[in-house]
Amino acid sequence: MIYLKLILTAVFWGGTFVAGRLIAPTVDPYSAAFLRFLIASFFLIFLTIKIEGHLPRLRPDQIFIIFLLGLTGVFSYNLLFFSGLHHIQANQASLIIANNPIFISICSVIFFKEKLSLLKIIGLCLSVTGALIVISNGNLFELLTLGIGKGEMLIFGCVASWVAYSILGKKAMNDLSPITSVCYSSIAGTLLLFFPALFKGVFFNMASYGSIEWASLFFLGFFGTVLGFFWYYEGIKKIGPTKAGIFINFVPVSAIIFSFFILKEPLSLSLIVGAIFVITGVFLTNRA
Repeated sequence: MIYLKLILTAVFWGGTFVAGRLIAPTVDPYSAAFLRFLIASFFLIFLTIKIEGHLPRLRPDQIFIIFLLGLTGVFSYNLLFFSGLHHIQANQASLIIANNPIFISICSVIFFKEKLSLLKIIGLCLSVTGALIVISNGNLFELLTLGIGKGEMLIFGCVASWVAYSILGKKAMNDLSPITSVCYSSIAGTLLLFFPALFKGVFFNMASYGSIEWASLFFLGFFGTVLGFFWYYEGIKKIGPTKAGIFINFVPVSAIIFSFFILKEPLSLSLIVGAIFVITGVFLTNRA
């Protein structure tokens, strides 16, 4: 059952790219991020109480790190995520973000003095090469002359935000359980997003949202955030981080499949080759 949950988690996370792309033309990034985490926070509070027996009280020093988690993993990540999906395809974005484990490994070497094995180095090189193939549509020389586009830069900002969130999360979980950390960081991020979303007219614009927008926002909030994180942490607890981490490789695969069938995004040769490089690189890094 735990393996089925981890596969579904990868499917949910792959689906977030499609959901984000679906609402990109009609919902501004601030409103999309705010509503996603307003929905997520509602369910996370009840889930945390169910698991922990109560909503743990935070110490003053914990409040600051929760603020930083909300700022990096919720506020900046999601603004960059939804903004990036205005400019590039969902399948391309998923392959760039699939490099998260690679950059987390690099930062772990820098900040936590973890060793970078040969297998991780090979994985890093393969994954980054794959991402560059996807960004340049197979023409790496053109990338050197034209540079990286706005959409790709925004999605790379997502990677940077998630790396910061992961490093801070490692420190936060010395004192707090994973579900408590996710719950409080979700609440903090929602509060940070409230005034920018209000300025963008989120409550006025909500009346114009159709069934696609609301279904996508609910999918992002409940399935992509609450259920996805809960099942992933459950997998880490039961089978360990190494085995659970391997399922991350299925996220870009599911995103590409959904993008092809739902969004009708083309499957170019450069996308397929880049995907093979990225997924192999992430797999080797997780194995290491």
